[in-house]
Amino acid sequence: MIHRWRVLVILLALVLTLAYALPNFPVLGTALAPILPDAKVNLGLDLKGGIHLTLGVEVDKAVSNSLAITGQDLRREGQDRNISVLRVRVVGGTALEFVVPRAEDEAAFSEMVAKRFPQLVLDEPQRGEAGQLRYLARYTPEEVKRLEDMAMDQALRTIRNRIDQFGVAEPDIRKQADNRIQVQLPGISDPRRAVELLGQTAHLEFHLVRDDVDPKNPVLPAGVIALPLLEKNPAGGEQQGEVLIAVERDAMLTGEDVADARPAFDQMNQAYVTLNFNRRGAEIFERVTAENVNRRMAIVLDGKVYSAPVIRERIGGGRASISGSFTTTEAQDLAIVLRAGSLPAPVTVLEERTVGPSLGQESIDSGILAGIVGAALVMLCMSIYYGMSGVIACGILCFTLLIIIAGMSAFGATLTLPGIAGMVLTVGMAVDANVLIYERIREELRKGFTPLAAVKAGFDAASVAIIDSNLTTIITAVILYQFGTGPVRGFAVSLTLGIVGSMFTAVFVSRVIFEYIARKRGSRGLSI
Repeated sequence: MIHRWRVLVILLALVLTLAYALPNFPVLGTALAPILPDAKVNLGLDLKGGIHLTLGVEVDKAVSNSLAITGQDLRREGQDRNISVLRVRVVGGTALEFVVPRAEDEAAFSEMVAKRFPQLVLDEPQRGEAGQLRYLARYTPEEVKRLEDMAMDQALRTIRNRIDQFGVAEPDIRKQADNRIQVQLPGISDPRRAVELLGQTAHLEFHLVRDDVDPKNPVLPAGVIALPLLEKNPAGGEQQGEVLIAVERDAMLTGEDVADARPAFDQMNQAYVTLNFNRRGAEIFERVTAENVNRRMAIVLDGKVYSAPVIRERIGGGRASISGSFTTTEAQDLAIVLRAGSLPAPVTVLEERTVGPSLGQESIDSGILAGIVGAALVMLCMSIYYGMSGVIACGILCFTLLIIIAGMSAFGATLTLPGIAGMVLTVGMAVDANVLIYERIREELRKGFTPLAAVKAGFDAASVAIIDSNLTTIITAVILYQFGTGPVRGFAVSLTLGIVGSMFTAVFVSRVIFEYIARKRGSRGLSI
């Protein structure tokens, strides 16, 4: 007697398969849309069209920024220990230069650096007038490597966060050699905005303004740089132009300490961006504003000064704002990149390719045609060679293909052109399992077994071999998914779902069908 639980499992699998597979078929999916899940198979870049980007990350800038922050920490740590550390600045992007004015502090300073800043290596100090000690400090090679790796990881995470908030389904983002990041965005309707959103560094810094320095002077004092100040249009809208403003080279605070950013509107209905700092950033912002009352602080974004308000008093609470005559879209995009995290270093677009939907449709048509022709030939051969059992195998094969489509819809997987190739390959593997089972049943029938006994013996003998061989293929597919690129991963996903579906249909569903037929036909035998 057929176990009822097996029939219930098959019916449940069939219902779930149809529920997730039918939305992908235009006519049936549209008619049954109110009662079916919303999930559909996402099409990859090669099928749906979109953009392919190769981004280069300037990790040297991340090391330089870290040096500047370490210099500020070094100065504050010295103040706590009554050791003066003056004129701290980054030299050449790889070294930190500063002065210890009192020679008697040399031993205490060296001890402080060794204990609190083990990542720094001090050169032998140069002794100047009045006993001043001029130091050059560099990161250890291990620290430089750690910062470069961290910059790449943070850039990867930041880009992924931005894309998630931008609303792209199934993007493919991964690191490559030579400090590069590959980004594939299928189905992008506004590729230019996506490129601007990803390429925008959104490196936020707060610098003290040097009103005593002429920014147009061709020779600026050490530790001072001139940056463009964006002038606002009094009537709102576009910015009128740029003038230069002199600021201290080293930032007092960076966007790494921004906890949240949101677009907002002032009383004149002009868009701006509000910032909330994390605990560390709030403490630094409060201390910096307390120490520099009546001085101007420049809010610098990607090397441009958006505003330079005067610090009237100590500012607590960890709040600030950026204004700059933004449009609503500009304020929203800036809030996205700041909220998702500023890039640790500038990112440049090294390569940009656009895949049109016409090419994707051509790929879909070719893949579907190949799949239909291959499946039709296989079904024809099976029906001719195995008779009614071959027809049953064809029905089981269709069930397997529906399981693949339903699985990709349910898990939100992306179908690529190699993924279609994986589905075609699954057709052959599913038929191979049926052939193995049928040949074993034939052997048992030649031995004189009854049809029911031959079916049970054939499935028992063939199932072990089928499961073992398919498990090894699944392990290979998992490795391909883990270490492969986007198209290879698409192939691995469809192949894995196909193997799981074919094992279920060949070993479980087919057995129930054949045992039922064997009992019904009795001594008349099987058409195999």
